[in-house]
Amino acid sequence: MSHHVVSDLVANVLSIAVTVGDTVEAGTEIALLESMKMEIPVLTEQAGTVSEVKVEVGDVVQEGDILAVID
Repeated sequence: MSHHVVSDLVANVLSIAVTVGDTVEAGTEIALLESMKMEIPVLTEQAGTVSEVKVEVGDVVQEGDILAVID
């Protein structure tokens, strides 16, 4: 079953740490977000393979937006 990695807040995407096909463990950083001059790492809660990366560096994401999909 797929796991969606989502943003918890409105933020800018500073960097993306994974690409499609990467194998990740639970706790792996998926992306780095910036909000109100704070940098917030986004971690996956589940191990698996990255099947989709739905954002690009520079994107503005809203709370609940899907950043990546882990299978």
